[in-house]
Amino acid sequence: MRPSGRKLDELRPITIETGVTKHAEGSALIRCGDTHVLCTATVEDKPPPFLKGTGLGWVTAEYGMLPRATNSRTRREAAAGKQSGRTQEIQRLIGRALRAGVDRVALGERQIVIDCDVIQADGGTRCASITGGWVALRLAVNKLLKAGVLATDPIVDHVAAVSCGIYAGQPVLDLDYAEDSEAGTDGNFILTGRGRLIEVQMSAEGATFTRDEMGRLLDLAEGGIATLVAAQKAAL
Repeated sequence: MRPSGRKLDELRPITIETGVTKHAEGSALIRCGDTHVLCTATVEDKPPPFLKGTGLGWVTAEYGMLPRATNSRTRREAAAGKQSGRTQEIQRLIGRALRAGVDRVALGERQIVIDCDVIQADGGTRCASITGGWVALRLAVNKLLKAGVLATDPIVDHVAAVSCGIYAGQPVLDLDYAEDSEAGTDGNFILTGRGRLIEVQMSAEGATFTRDEMGRLLDLAEGGIATLVAAQKAAL
């Protein structure tokens, strides 16, 4: 039995609210159960220096967690004077994932920055950031298309992410914190709307896993991603 009472293949309740901030070119508040992430997209009219003159655009991300997103207060990284290794790893993952769904030639020499701020954390914050971040990105690109800044749509597919793991000996979909902290195997699966793999992160937290178990987790992830993509479409 899962702590939440969910079925093995059941996602937490998902809601995606758009247009939640006034100034950003695109914004979305995604709620995956008790994990809530605010995602905003900012369009910058020039690419990063390493892409100048290449004709290619760029999508990047920044990730942060508010001090009381968790049970106890976490010190702001700005106060510490540097980002943690975990934060850097997560924001690079978000950027890689979202770029996989973009034609960077069609985007042109500009950069879109996706800011993902965790308001409340209960597991799966990086996955929620990717799923909600794609919606913010889509909205920002829609504005560019409507304004005639872009001639063709650079977004080639949806991008969404979900966690899966082995909890109490059973493969389960969409781990919350109670499950994540006890899982024998933990994985994050990032897929396109067409079901193509972008990235898979899997590790044995307390016990090794078999190839068959990995396949069962991927099957769960594919079903979860389909539901998340449907939620993205409904939000838009």
